[in-house]
Amino acid sequence: MSPSSNYTYLGPEGTFTEAALRTLPEAAARVLVPMISVPAALDAVRRGEAAAAMVPLENSVEGAVLVTLDELATGEPLTIVREVFLPIAFALLVRPGTGLTDIKTVTAHPHAQPQVRRWLAQHLPDASWESSASNADGARQVQEGRFDAAFAGEFAAARYGLEPLVTDIHDAESAVTRFVLVARPARVAPPTGADRTSLVFQLPDDHPGALLQLLQEFAVRGVNLTRIESRPTGAGLGRYFFSIDCEGHIAEARVGEALKGLSRICPDVRFLGSYPRADGVPSSPRPGTADEDFTRASDWLARCLDGRL
Repeated sequence: MSPSSNYTYLGPEGTFTEAALRTLPEAAARVLVPMISVPAALDAVRRGEAAAAMVPLENSVEGAVLVTLDELATGEPLTIVREVFLPIAFALLVRPGTGLTDIKTVTAHPHAQPQVRRWLAQHLPDASWESSASNADGARQVQEGRFDAAFAGEFAAARYGLEPLVTDIHDAESAVTRFVLVARPARVAPPTGADRTSLVFQLPDDHPGALLQLLQEFAVRGVNLTRIESRPTGAGLGRYFFSIDCEGHIAEARVGEALKGLSRICPDVRFLGSYPRADGVPSSPRPGTADEDFTRASDWLARCLDGRL
């Protein structure tokens, strides 16, 4: 199989990102290649060395994965083609023979800490924490003896010769991480009826109500926003880009019209894809915003222009 047909993911082996990727049926026919970071996984796609990359986008406890937002907003364009919701629970992985009283140092990805903070304070109050590039990388460092324990998926224990000392650790019930499969731009797949659209934009200028003006392009067409994040552009204080998810598909009239309206007044809009929702929740257009409503309005306007009143 050609390397360009591989899928990359945030590695090393044993990450939640790998677990999310393996839930996709199409991943079974691909070579899955772990990468050291989110930028490395995405850059392999940009260079044509991989067909797609699975990366984390947001967590229900800690919020957005900022490096992913920034990478999708800049550089050569990429588009999201799939999303996966993965329930998250941690195991405390240790070298064989290690007990709780032996643990003086622990590690995991920074996003893990808010999800296990209370458990850590209750059971290992004196242990020192140091972040790792990923949860699996933390497990690898425990294997190498650099730390006493790591918070990671229980499935990573066997890969690194460790034991799950404690399992099912989570401060928040029903914690979920959203992962996205990202590929090079191509023709968008048809709507499924349960889709999500993602994009990034910058304000054309800073004035009172500037953001409201842009968001009204969605509101007046009945397009529901499911996420909005602001991030600094790096061009100076007060300069931000906005990352947005909305219900629906770009091929649906209300979403397409909203994006056209946005691009009309905002010169810097990056379309990040329309793709099936992982939760399968169908879009429910408000009265007057279904495709047939837009078609009927266009027909009415044409009759007016033709004098067919």
